[in-house]
Amino acid sequence: MSYKYKFQKILNLKENEKEQALGLYQDSVKKFTIAAESLYELLKKKEDLEQYQLNELASGLSVHKIRHYQQFIFNLEKSIEHAQTLVNRARNTMAWYEEKLKECNIEVKKYETLKEKSMNLYKQMLNEIENKNLDEFSSQQYYYRGGS
Repeated sequence: MSYKYKFQKILNLKENEKEQALGLYQDSVKKFTIAAESLYELLKKKEDLEQYQLNELASGLSVHKIRHYQQFIFNLEKSIEHAQTLVNRARNTMAWYEEKLKECNIEVKKYETLKEKSMNLYKQMLNEIENKNLDEFSSQQYYYRGGS
């Protein structure tokens, strides 16, 4: 008599859902990382440009170049705002998938706990049957040996 968990198909389904959720979460982490790195690069470029502009101002800079740098910085700031929006969206998406993954983990854990309890009951039942059989066997041996 072998043990068969009655909710095994559901457990398998929940484990598959968990694996899918994990994959989606990992994809969202990658997208967040890419967006964050892009934002970092833009911020770094702006910082470097501002530092370069300060150095150029110290050595004398034409009004035309000042306007050019200011326009470039303005465009960088717009790109930074857009990148920040993308990073926030990616962060929210990542958090949403993380929550879904947690929910899937909880569901799988519930069914694993039920399986463990069911397995323990099955083992207990087997032990009781074995003990009962051993008692019967001992009683029969005692009876066939003559009772004393």
